Amino acid sequence: MNSLPAEPQINACAGPLVSGISPRYSSRRLLFWTVLIALAIRLIVVAFVYQDFLDPQRDHWLFGFENGRIARSIVGGHGFANAWGDTGPTAILTPVIPYLLAGIFALFGVYTRTSALVMLALSSLFAALTCIPIFFVARKTFGLRVARWAAWLWVFFPYSVYFSTATMWDHSLLPLVLTSLFWMSLSLENWNGLWPWIGFGILWGMAALLNPVTLAVFPFLTGWTCDRLRRRARSTLAPAAAALLALLVTITPWLIRNERIFHRPVLKDNFWLEVSVGNLHNTLHWWDASMQPVGSPVEMAEYRNLGEIGYMDAKRAQAINFLENNPGIYASRSLRRFVYLWTGFWSFNPEYLREEPLDPENIFFCTAFTLLALAGLWKAYHAAPDLALPYLLLLLVFPAVYYFTHPELAYREPIDPEVVILASYALVSWLPLQGNNRFRPNRPVKTSTRPSAD
Repeated sequence: MNSLPAEPQINACAGPLVSGISPRYSSRRLLFWTVLIALAIRLIVVAFVYQDFLDPQRDHWLFGFENGRIARSIVGGHGFANAWGDTGPTAILTPVIPYLLAGIFALFGVYTRTSALVMLALSSLFAALTCIPIFFVARKTFGLRVARWAAWLWVFFPYSVYFSTATMWDHSLLPLVLTSLFWMSLSLENWNGLWPWIGFGILWGMAALLNPVTLAVFPFLTGWTCDRLRRRARSTLAPAAAALLALLVTITPWLIRNERIFHRPVLKDNFWLEVSVGNLHNTLHWWDASMQPVGSPVEMAEYRNLGEIGYMDAKRAQAINFLENNPGIYASRSLRRFVYLWTGFWSFNPEYLREEPLDPENIFFCTAFTLLALAGLWKAYHAAPDLALPYLLLLLVFPAVYYFTHPELAYREPIDPEVVILASYALVSWLPLQGNNRFRPNRPVKTSTRPSAD
């Protein structure tokens, strides 16, 4: 039987517990209230905004965009298809969210009020449940006091509230899955046997079927965990192979489907389209809707004429031609996208601000949290470099693809839980402590030859 990690030692700065209440009970009570309040806040917001999703304009475009179109096609018996009208099979999205939405459509009707409420309620629930892995990740790396702060900050975190109630994408489920994977990466060294690694690989496969960008993080976090095992003189080949095999088994049915239809085993086929959308023209915004079939009759005609794979190949040729002939412009735009993702700043052009009137406030909030997270990362690195490394890897690797395609703040949401944890660590480290204890993260065990209790 696999041994689960014991309750971690409470960081000295965590403060006294209520007399007679065990740390485990106290943590469970905190998680209950954070999840419940987070869900309540988001459901209250849903009650005010859900009617926007019922607008039939552009064929219910706000109802999940392409997700809604594909879900309707699935329920109508046409399969995973018709993302942009009657356009046939597609691989521009991965299957998890469209099939989830299709299940809701099948039970509650296509584009109905009830379907909107159910989907938004599920999205709110996913966002609220993210309090749980946030708490465990923060507790494992920085102690109980930071874990409490991080869980409560997530309850009220504006981006989490907004993206879980104003969209029907993966913006609330993916943070839950990726933060759970991050927690597993920190914990696997304390678990025996291959089954935890198999579960780890399956969850990575599910993350890839939500958003293939997550696969960029897989080798780095898995490598970090294997290095921790190696330091304990434990085998790494079998666990890593089990995780990789489980991941491949999870995504293989989708790859086979795409190989049979498009003659390419792709997870998503629209990468070069996204490069084109974000680079080919110099527009006010970070992307150009006229470069997509849904935003241009010319592009739609080309898409229908060439078919999906032919159209994506044409976009690849256009994008590569642009990159070869305009490397300086591409580099400067990539830097601009990097700045936008971490500060919220894109432009102070009056015309742009008329379309994005809340940008000044957003710039202040986004930049402030980025600086807090960097301060937390800096402090963590100087106190315990080995525990700071997985945070650094995640923050560096996950958003990198968006620097080269086009950004949206929603694309950073999957790693915002780690941003909140690091910001909480910075804030707590500046607070006065009870007693004379110096605040520091939980240091990892480096040389033990057997699993330790956290």
